[in-house]
Amino acid sequence: MTAVDADGRTARLMWTYYEPVHAVTYFHPRARAAYGAAGLRGYWRGYFAGRAAPLGPTGPAPVIAAFYNFAPHMVSRALPAVWQLASPDQALRARLTGAVQALAELTYELPERHLVEAAELLEAATDGLGTAGRVLGAANAALPRGEYPLARLWQAATTLREHRGDGHVAALVAADLDPVETLAWRVAVDMPPANLLGRGWSEQDWSQARERLTRRGWLDSDGKPTERGRAAFQAIEDATDLAAARPWLTLDPDRAHRLRELLDPIARAAHTVIPPDSPIGLPPLPS
Repeated sequence: MTAVDADGRTARLMWTYYEPVHAVTYFHPRARAAYGAAGLRGYWRGYFAGRAAPLGPTGPAPVIAAFYNFAPHMVSRALPAVWQLASPDQALRARLTGAVQALAELTYELPERHLVEAAELLEAATDGLGTAGRVLGAANAALPRGEYPLARLWQAATTLREHRGDGHVAALVAADLDPVETLAWRVAVDMPPANLLGRGWSEQDWSQARERLTRRGWLDSDGKPTERGRAAFQAIEDATDLAAARPWLTLDPDRAHRLRELLDPIARAAHTVIPPDSPIGLPPLPS
């Protein structure tokens, strides 16, 4: 074990590389077509079925809790109804098929040995996961590893991504931010409103959330973040990074550096299909 990531900086840096790899499942036409071919037509059917499928044929309550920032009625429209269109196993096959097809199109110029090595190193990082208290991370970590390099690569990226997301939700809960407050606060800090309006909350919900944040001293009377609010934002981001650090303690610095080299062209290709108004909030890759 090494102190390479004692402050979470490596965790944040690596997130910028594996998150785009995962995100092709939401934005690439081939990924969306694979959901449609499985009977999950319409963006949100594919989204909720694909992301919830590792949990089994669940109803809305666990997904409302785990996904965190969706309005309950929006989740309830999708679940459990989507399981009448495709079983969780079918949804899992569709999401993996679509992601692999998307990545194959984006990385066709890379030699297979490059993809194999990237998959092996990213899987090595998942070997260091601690999944206690991390529902989505644990559910994805329990899935079989893929047979081919791109399937292995995407599943490892997804497991790391959901593991990090679980830690982020824990940081939000610890900060006593409810789901719609989280969205309103993020918009105030650094994200255009349009990026997050598709979560099903009403304008009244948003307005009341802003009022609560103002009473807490996180927003001023104009809805701008206060110094206290910005400090809280940084504290939550830091807590998220620290909670995601353990996988990178299993890789020595040389292997972590090599993984960044391998992921760089893949992540840059994946970035080309992520719209600028996506709700991911992903920073640009280092130049």
